[in-house]
Amino acid sequence: MGEPFRYRELGYAALTVADLERSISFYRDLIGLELTGRTDGMAFMRCSSDHHNLVLYQGAEPGLRRVAFELESRLEVDKAYRHFESRGLQPVEVEREECKALNQGRTFRVKEPASGLTFEFYAEVIQMIRPFTSPLAKIARLGHVVIGASSFDSTYNSLINDFGFRVSDFTPGRFAFLRCFPNPYHHSFAVGQAERNHLHHINFMVSEIDDIGRAVNRLRDAGVEISFGPGRHHASGSVFLYFSDPDGLTAEYSYGMEEFSEMGAREARMLERGKDAADLWGGSPSPAFGAAGGIG
Repeated sequence: MGEPFRYRELGYAALTVADLERSISFYRDLIGLELTGRTDGMAFMRCSSDHHNLVLYQGAEPGLRRVAFELESRLEVDKAYRHFESRGLQPVEVEREECKALNQGRTFRVKEPASGLTFEFYAEVIQMIRPFTSPLAKIARLGHVVIGASSFDSTYNSLINDFGFRVSDFTPGRFAFLRCFPNPYHHSFAVGQAERNHLHHINFMVSEIDDIGRAVNRLRDAGVEISFGPGRHHASGSVFLYFSDPDGLTAEYSYGMEEFSEMGAREARMLERGKDAADLWGGSPSPAFGAAGGIG
């Protein structure tokens, strides 16, 4: 089956936070992102050559405001817009002034109807002159965003049929790891069955396993709750560490991930449920794991 349009990568996650200064300090001074700009009630942070990979908005209800994907070209943006129109999902162009504020080219947004999550699409974002480096960790990229959905099957079907994601692995009626084809990473997005629509976590991929170990001590010394890990996921093979940000939103460092070729990739696997599926090392999450944060 041909894809309706071609992705390049997960571009950024936009979070609503209760205290902007507090969240900037957390993601800069403990996680290792770089602050690249700010306006009243809004801050841009990066972990790549892009101007931003995380956008923070001051607001009363912390959670996931939207998730943004970069497509391969302006032509793919055109194709995506027409595709969503044909699916009856009413994509909305972002006004030129907001695109300018975002340091992006043409941008549009469309809401996934079952989860209520807003997706954003663009092909151009300002590239920073100075390479991204952090003294805290060798962060390689924003890795993925995971949500919980009260109508799992409807959300899953929309993500496959409307948004063009490919399934890497799944637990029937329970969870799905999705990649934004032809991006090779095992998942850039994932969805799980939940009692309500909510943010589960955002992820930053690191380049060395030592980044995981150092983060354990750095975060514990700062009084940050580690909600799960260190451990290793069965599905992707990643070594992980989950922790809570100042609003209780879950973030993750991970090291390593299965990659798929564009042609001849393996079929999606139907995975067993169970404790070991989440952590091959036998760990268990705390109640804070993936618990805080709405959508919208």
